Formats: sequence, structure tokens, C-alpha cells
Amino acid sequence: MTPLMSPAHEDFAAVRRQAEALREWFSRETGWPLQVEREGARLFKYPGTVSDATRGLPGYDRRRYVLLCLACAALERADPQITLRLLGERLLELAAEPGLDFTFTLEAQHERRELVWVCRTLLGLGVLHRVAGDEETFVQARGEQADALYDVQRRMLAGMLAAVRGPSTWMPQEAPATLEERLRALVDGHVADSEEGRRTALRHQLARRLLDDPVVYIETLDPEVRAYFLNQRGTMAARLGDAAGLVAEQRAEGLALVDETGFLTDVAMPAEGTDAHVTLLVAEHLAAGQRQRKSNGAELAPELVRGFREHDIADFLREARTRYGRYWRKSAREPGAERELAAIAIERLEKLQLALLKDGTVYPLPALARFALGEAQIRETRDVPAVAVGPLFGLT
Repeated sequence: MTPLMSPAHEDFAAVRRQAEALREWFSRETGWPLQVEREGARLFKYPGTVSDATRGLPGYDRRRYVLLCLACAALERADPQITLRLLGERLLELAAEPGLDFTFTLEAQHERRELVWVCRTLLGLGVLHRVAGDEETFVQARGEQADALYDVQRRMLAGMLAAVRGPSTWMPQEAPATLEERLRALVDGHVADSEEGRRTALRHQLARRLLDDPVVYIETLDPEVRAYFLNQRGTMAARLGDAAGLVAEQRAEGLALVDETGFLTDVAMPAEGTDAHVTLLVAEHLAAGQRQRKSNGAELAPELVRGFREHDIADFLREARTRYGRYWRKSAREPGAERELAAIAIERLEKLQLALLKDGTVYPLPALARFALGEAQIRETRDVPAVAVGPLFGLT
């Protein structure tokens, strides 16, 4: 899904043709406003939950998010064209604000690379359009010729923040204190004081999670939302699945709308590559452990499920390298690489909501049961039949 779409996107023409139907569907089913203009399209995707920290921009940490916000603030006040060097100078001015508690210079190469990383994000989103120059020369050198020139796309820049209420409208005495409170204040919309208004708000919240999240677990829902979900999940799954081309998998633990084509999937499982293979091995290892415990009669409540320590997963991958290492990239076969591989696998499993990492322990979640496939078989042939994956929440 591309919620911020520039006119250069291959699907933009189709979105403009179907704008009215799309606008009506998103408004009815999710409460997401859709704005389509000649300069671009923006689907304001307010999240169903603000507590999920697994869906950030790739490669971004807190520091880069601060730089991204400062860059947008600088571009908001900039001329229609701006150079990379001038953008960096504006960032230095904004970063020097005393209350920001943030340090940024352009002296070190890694800091210039951070600025370039942010610029490339904005290029990918269509907020900037490169006219001339190259970012890499700016990273490597400090001369006047080491620069790039951009057009600033105002309409795309204006669509960067998907908020019901902008943070600049908060009065100092009303400003939320914690990060989660701030996020909620950004996206919480007005709910009509009526039974129908409350039902619509619940339906929109659930639809947003079903479309955005890999799986919705019943135990994660508030009592009021849970009651509505248990009563309406069949109807909602059918309606959303038919419209979005998704297949519903319902089990006692929850519901998932599965993207069988992979068109809407950002983290695939299974997939090609070393990281994906390692993740699949870890998933099977964790699921097999859970299956063994269940076969021994150890049906535990979710809060009592015994987890797996991170170092135990790294040890498992060290042993797996003996058998599968020849299929992995060279760096993954180096001594000690299993720790990095374990971290990558755990992060991917968290993004897929197949596992939860807490205090150095990985706890399998119910949907992981579909990956309890048994011992993998290596075949030296190009035509290897695909392994059938079981249902989402268990083996039936």
C-alpha cells in the first residue's frame, strides 16, 4: 500500500479514475479520508493502535526520525527549490533549538550520510524531486561542487503528517505528557455521542487493525472492542476480504486477513534470501518447541507461556549453520554472525506478530503454530515442490 502517492507512481492514474469509489469505501469501512488531486494522492491512514513499535521506516531510529521531522519543517519554509547543502544548514539551525535536546553537525561523514538517508526517504515519497547532482558526493566530500538540487513538491510535503489534529494546535497546558498520549492525541477523532456513533468507531478501529496488522489477537482487544469483534468478525472478515482480495483465517485466538498474492505484504514469510531463511528456521524451531509442550499436556495461559532466551536462539542458529550455511550469504557464515542473525529473525517475527520479545526472552504467539512444519528437507534440484503451510493458528 502506498498511502502517499506521487503522480509519478504507476498506479496514480488508476487511483484518480477510481477516486470517488475509493474515497467512499475507505470512509465507510475505516474512517480514513482519501484526498486525490492532480499533484498526488494521500490516504490518511490513522492507525488502529499506536503502541506497535515494529512498523517504522526501514533503517530508522529515534535520531533519524528527528532529522526527518526537522527536514520537513525546513522544507515547509523553503523556496520551491533547495540544495542539499542548504537543507543541511537549515537543519543545523533547527537542531540548535535549546529545548530540543538534540545534537547534529555536518562535520562527520556519518552525519552527512544521515542527512542523505533522510533526503532519499523524501525522494522516495515524492516530497523531493532531484534536478541535478548526487547525494553520495556530498557524503564523501565537503567542496562546493559536492551538492544536489531538488524541487520541493508542496502538496506531497503537506501530506506527510497523517493527523486528525496537528501538534501545533495543542495549548501548553493541554499538551500530552507521554509519547503514547501524544500519538493518541494526533489520531483520535470525534466520536458521536450515540449508540450508532460508538459502533461506527469500534468498527473503524477493528477494520484498521485487520487491514494493517498481520493478525488481530482477541486478547489484545479492550473489553468493549472484544465484544464487538466476537459478534461481528465473520461479517467484517467477509466484507473486507472481498473488497481487498484477502482471505480470512479465523481461529479461537483471533483473525487474520491473509494476502495470498503478497501484493500488500511488506515482510513476507516464507521468502527468499538468508534473512528470510533464518527467520523461517527460527519460526519452525520455536513452533516445534511449543507443539512439543502441548503434546505433553502443557496447555498454559498466554501470560504463563515459557519463552526462549535470545542466546538460545543464537546457539540454535550456530548449529543450523553447519547444515544450511552453504546456502547463506558469506557474512552469515562468519563466526559470531549467529547473534546478528538471531536479532534479525526475532525482529521479523515481531513485525509479523508471530513472537514477542520482552526482557531478552522471545515468547511465541499463537499464529506461529502454522510454521511447525517438521524437519526441513534439502533437495539438490531446481524444481522443489513448495512446502504446504498449515492454518494460521494451529495444526488441524
